[in-house]
Amino acid sequence: MARDDTRQDPGWDWFESGNTPLSAETLEDDKALALAAARCFRGTDGDKVLAYLRAITLERALGPGAPDTLLRHLEGQRQLVAHIAMLVTRGRDGG
Repeated sequence: MARDDTRQDPGWDWFESGNTPLSAETLEDDKALALAAARCFRGTDGDKVLAYLRAITLERALGPGAPDTLLRHLEGQRQLVAHIAMLVTRGRDGG
């Protein structure tokens, strides 16, 4: 598959080449983001919101007649909620 080297956005090229864009700066940014997520979702209100998000995504089951588009949509939501929950957990544990 030929690559178009004139494009500006590298897209997934970093993944295909085996070079992940991790640096000390990226890791510090990730830690800061996790700490911010923990602050955002702290306390009983934060716990309520996370519980609600889990209930409508991670704990939701669709029937066998669910269309493919709905399944894909729900899986995207689940991934996002799981990622937020992971950030909050990491932030609460100190990043």
